[in-house]
Amino acid sequence: MTLKEKMDDLEHELSKIVGLQELKLQVRKLAKGLLMDEKRRAMGLNTGHRKAPHMAFLGNPGTGKTTVARVLGKLLHSVGVLSSDDVIEVQRSDLVGEYIGETALKTRDKIEEAIGGVLFVDEAYRLAKGESKDFGKEALEEIMSVLEDDSLVVIFAGYTEPMKRVFSANEGFCRRVTNFFQFDDFTCNDLAEMLMIKMNKQDEKSRLRGFKLHRSCTFDAVSEVIEKNSYEKLRNKMNGGLVDHMLNNARENLDSRLSFNSIGDELMTITLHDLEAGLQLLAHRVKID
Repeated sequence: MTLKEKMDDLEHELSKIVGLQELKLQVRKLAKGLLMDEKRRAMGLNTGHRKAPHMAFLGNPGTGKTTVARVLGKLLHSVGVLSSDDVIEVQRSDLVGEYIGETALKTRDKIEEAIGGVLFVDEAYRLAKGESKDFGKEALEEIMSVLEDDSLVVIFAGYTEPMKRVFSANEGFCRRVTNFFQFDDFTCNDLAEMLMIKMNKQDEKSRLRGFKLHRSCTFDAVSEVIEKNSYEKLRNKMNGGLVDHMLNNARENLDSRLSFNSIGDELMTITLHDLEAGLQLLAHRVKID
């Protein structure tokens, strides 16, 4: 595959991701640097050793951190930084044990599983609670000990503010983790775009497979429904997850309003009213201070 084909492949993957324009620019910049280094090596130029690009993904849940991690895993594999494009996702419970000595073993097992690929540590701030008897710090130190090996890439992900505890919990963190990506919350238009994509590109596992939107569910109409029937804190807390809950609730509303005499398209058509009712139900159920 040529360098241009690799960049085109990255652009294709990025095109599937809604929003995050500033982050995409940052990803493109990282990709261009990796590809130019590949060209230099191919021409026999000595570029020196480039360390594994360990990263921190900062932002709220549902903003696409895991998706971007998979895209970067493919990129790092294609340019020879990694021998595999596997992304091993872990949380605190996968790394931290209940007894002395157990945490190091559990964490090492996950590191070994991720060798050659990406270790994605979700909610990484939970490893730095600041409590003297907490074993999370031990797991974090075990991970930090392999960051110089270049045998894998580690991505630490979590809320922006709590992640600062991780930065300060280990003095070598900011020296070893050199790429910081900010994942912004999605706008109402972003969420409407996600909803339209989910309804138009369903796979066999989709709970809404075969269902369609009524013609009144235009992009602008859906965006307006989201803006009017949810509040900013809810959207920022759930981001992409809001769309899934909204659609599931909309289907339930459709089922509730249909009669056993209903036939044809009406059995499979979600209306703007269903979407509105689905989001209102979500906003009622989820209380955020």
